[in-house]
Amino acid sequence: MPYIEVLYWLGLARRDLLTQSPKRDGQVFGTFALRSPVRPNPIGTSMVKLLRIEGADLIVRGLDCVDGTPLIDLKPDRCLFTPKAPPKPGDI
Repeated sequence: MPYIEVLYWLGLARRDLLTQSPKRDGQVFGTFALRSPVRPNPIGTSMVKLLRIEGADLIVRGLDCVDGTPLIDLKPDRCLFTPKAPPKPGDI
């Protein structure tokens, strides 16, 4: 099955936290140093498996957003289009 990248708008997410304590132990990190969903940029992304197409609907597996989340864009799996570099002397 092919994979596609789904970009979506996290309209319900907070965007006001520049530092966070993910373990709630008092140790604080900058938001951009974490993989937290609470980010100033409300654009989310997921690589999902495209199971089938039914008319105008795409049936996928692995999407991690709330029902009704607005979609921004769909992209093909970029790895399929990444050119392979030729081997260089010394490569194993």
